[in-house]
Amino acid sequence: MLTIDLDDSTPLYLQVSQGIQRAIAGGALRVGAKLPSVRQLAGDLAINLNTVARAYRQLEEQGLVRVRQGRGARVASDLVSGDRSAAEADLRRSLAQVFSEARLAGLDRMVVERAARACLDDLEATKERK
Repeated sequence: MLTIDLDDSTPLYLQVSQGIQRAIAGGALRVGAKLPSVRQLAGDLAINLNTVARAYRQLEEQGLVRVRQGRGARVASDLVSGDRSAAEADLRRSLAQVFSEARLAGLDRMVVERAARACLDDLEATKERK
């Protein structure tokens, strides 16, 4: 379902959280789907239980998953928010940050646009494979 990169500077809990977010956004994890237990995912990824638990807590705070004691974690049923304008504003803020970082790294507009298109294409391909 997801992989982590020990050489990546991104904290492991964020890699786990972002991987699950991508799986949800791409349709690989549907609403109501049960996530692996913290123990199982930690074992599969060979990382600490607390790292996975932290990722699950973050996903729960974001409203992407619901965690129930003794029943595990499931993809939330209320993922689609009615407030599209707030979601668009959040998206613009996030993209502005990413684009600023790209500019500081010396990447030109064409490279950034190509990367953005590739990410969107990957997301769509994930949906089509399900």
